[in-house]
Amino acid sequence: MVFTTRIFVFYFLPLVLVLYYALPGRRKNLLLVAASYVFYGWYQPWFVLLMFAATAINYVCGLAMAHPRADDRRRRLAVTASVVASLGLLGFFKYATFFQNNVNGLLGILGGNTLPVLQVALPAGISFYIFHCLSYTIDVYRRDAAPVRSFVDFACFVALFPQLIAGPILRYHMLAGQLVSRAHTLERFSAGVAIFMLGFGKKILLADKLAPLAEAVFAAESPGAAAAWLGVVAYAFQIYFDFSGYSDMAVGLGRMLGFEFPRNFDAPYRAESITDFWRRWHISLSSFLRDYLYIPLGGNRKGPRRTYLNLAVVMLLGGLWHGAAWTFVAWGALHGGMLAFERWRGKQSLYGRLPRPLRVAMTFVLVLISWVFFRSATLGDAVDYLAAMFGASTASAGSELLIAVISTRGSWLILGLCALLAFSPWQAFDSVQRLTWPKTIVLAAIFLWSLATMFAQAYSPFLYFQF
Repeated sequence: MVFTTRIFVFYFLPLVLVLYYALPGRRKNLLLVAASYVFYGWYQPWFVLLMFAATAINYVCGLAMAHPRADDRRRRLAVTASVVASLGLLGFFKYATFFQNNVNGLLGILGGNTLPVLQVALPAGISFYIFHCLSYTIDVYRRDAAPVRSFVDFACFVALFPQLIAGPILRYHMLAGQLVSRAHTLERFSAGVAIFMLGFGKKILLADKLAPLAEAVFAAESPGAAAAWLGVVAYAFQIYFDFSGYSDMAVGLGRMLGFEFPRNFDAPYRAESITDFWRRWHISLSSFLRDYLYIPLGGNRKGPRRTYLNLAVVMLLGGLWHGAAWTFVAWGALHGGMLAFERWRGKQSLYGRLPRPLRVAMTFVLVLISWVFFRSATLGDAVDYLAAMFGASTASAGSELLIAVISTRGSWLILGLCALLAFSPWQAFDSVQRLTWPKTIVLAAIFLWSLATMFAQAYSPFLYFQF
């Protein structure tokens, strides 16, 4: 199920809220588990079985670590079993086909016979709920959180529908207390509704409006330099307002249910460096990779060379986490290389010698170049697109006409609004934390406009559903 659909807005969400506030105490979590499983299995019911299996495995591993006789050796065995089983599920369902295709490609180069490829369906959101499971067992192993005794509470944490499909990535120790007891007030509920409306508007009125423009340019056989830059800028704003819109809706829905989720974006395109960008973009992922991968690898504690290597490895795996394709690996490698370069330059970085507006502009251009790999279907397509951006390819006769046609549909106005919102120090997310009547009227108008637009447009899933 998707937040920006009639079934969710007019049926699922109102029914869940009515039942949730009608039920007493601990039964609320049971309702949320049931509702979340319905939400997740709406289009593909068998996906629920896989999520239940991951939940059960990690719940048992947590109990094993909580056993009175569990010494350090048994605790290590339990957390190892959790990591192996969880990553095994993720690896099989997300990367099995990719691995088989690459083996066949290598066999073809060597002149061998290719093998039959087992096509494996990718369950929506598997990367997110697997990371939720891992955060639990690792937190318990590190004694950062007490093991959960109630299977319902743990299932609620893993499957909680506001953040189930596309994050933010929740850490168990952040929600452990809230699963047992949380505050429900009119003020918090109202703020949750406001944040949800804000995210809904970002997705429908901004991201979805830019999608055709980005799609048209990236699909063009040989766009000119102007068209290529236009397309990647459109995609940069599309993916930002799409994903931050989803994150806002998740935070808002969580607050309606009494939960406090972490903020996932902090004006990332105002970053002054790639390092700063990753403090602001998909914050829950970057902090997860830092705490559960970068620091265990040694972080910056084992000398400069090891630090650069750790950054490269973490970003390579972060890229691969986004999808089973070499384009994502290249995207991760590019960011890893830039992070390592900035760490190497330190305070003498080129960024430090420029005025802040130029630092922001330079960082944004680097991010745009990386988005080409993220958006392209193949590495060859990415290279061709970059060549077009820098005038190293022959533009088709219709590329400039493409810009003219698209601009007549109001895309320039949307692009300008997106740029204003993305680069302004004022952030809408912060402004709706405290509601006033003027803000309420504006949000209501945006939401009604978004609903009207939703009814008129075709189905448009969130970009991060594929991850």
